[in-house]
Amino acid sequence: MTQPTDLDALLGPPPAAYGRPEAVVLRVRRHGRRLILPVLVLFVIAGVAGYWVGALPELWMNLAAGAGTLVLALLFGIGPILAWLTRSVTITSHRVIFRRGVFVRHRSEVSLAKVREVRTRRNPAQRLWGSGSIDLLVGVETIRIPDVPGVQLIADALQELVERNYEHATRSLGMAHNVTVGFPGSAPGPVPGL
Repeated sequence: MTQPTDLDALLGPPPAAYGRPEAVVLRVRRHGRRLILPVLVLFVIAGVAGYWVGALPELWMNLAAGAGTLVLALLFGIGPILAWLTRSVTITSHRVIFRRGVFVRHRSEVSLAKVREVRTRRNPAQRLWGSGSIDLLVGVETIRIPDVPGVQLIADALQELVERNYEHATRSLGMAHNVTVGFPGSAPGPVPGL
């Protein structure tokens, strides 16, 4: 049994939903086809740099060509690969967690109990690769999980998790409204109309 804290005294005991363990269901990134172009650019830059760097007549020309190829490789090859690696979405049994950033990490979460609809969107290129985007409708806001592989399977899993969270919330809410009242000389029972 846990010891009551100042937070428990201030807010009251935690609801029954906190008692359910949270499990990671899925971790996903954007579709891997986004890496094709940066990898091809890196191969081309490496080939051109291998041919030109060291073959120029002056030292400063070779240094400038090497620095130029390094900058191009960082901007058009390594940068997009790092951007792909540092963006991820984690789906748990209670929420969807978005993470992004290289030096400064950003994290945002959406509770599955607040999601009211799960939609998918697929353009022709995404259908060819078996990917698509998932829109989570939270209130009036739409939150997009862009270009995920296996979009239909992930959308079905999200819909199932949303339904389970809704059922659990309504079940625990229904038990909270089943209030018993006892009067002296009478047996306790549920109050009608509550």
